[in-house]
Amino acid sequence: NAWGFGFEHEKTITPELIDSLRAFVGYRKVRLDGNAVVKDDPRLMLNTSSIAKGYASDLVAEALASRAITDYMVEIGGEVAYSGLNPQGKPWRIGVNKPVDDSTGIVQELELIVELEGKGGLATSGNYRNYYLRDGKKYAHTIDPLSGYPVQTDVLSATVIASDCMTADALATTFMVVGSERVAAIAEKLSVDYLLILSDGEGSSYRVVMSDGFRRRVVN
Repeated sequence: NAWGFGFEHEKTITPELIDSLRAFVGYRKVRLDGNAVVKDDPRLMLNTSSIAKGYASDLVAEALASRAITDYMVEIGGEVAYSGLNPQGKPWRIGVNKPVDDSTGIVQELELIVELEGKGGLATSGNYRNYYLRDGKKYAHTIDPLSGYPVQTDVLSATVIASDCMTADALATTFMVVGSERVAAIAEKLSVDYLLILSDGEGSSYRVVMSDGFRRRVVN
């Protein structure tokens, strides 16, 4: 909200404002007590935007599976839950966009195509759509919960393949925040595959890195 990406008007950002907001940021400040959600600070708000579309895709997939439908591809806002084969009897194929700055969402130039077999979820997070420019500086919608400022890592976009779409959605956002150096260890621990599109540091070009499992799925 403070940075202008929520449901309130953008505020004038100062170090003092960020420090005051950070005082009630963090998952450790909220807990379950039976069926009740308890907040340590009444100003704390829960925002599920990093998992909502992925979770919704999983719910639709579960509804299909409950009706004995085994071949499906559910996509909500770019987050995909999949199972089985496409109508041509082949694995589902999903394109991953190039990280082209475009707040309109019109540009859909593909970086590569990945083939999805079995059952699982795929999600992509990036800062090249939801952002604004002010005084020559780009402010993106992914906010680092530790610093309180928009993330300034080398990750332009992160795509994750996991056992379900909610997990893929959450981790794609996480990988945007933590930076490329920490991704491999997290992915290995959680048994997920990933694709990272990384900035060269100057904004003039980018490079692509991926897990071995993701690389085996690339068809183009």
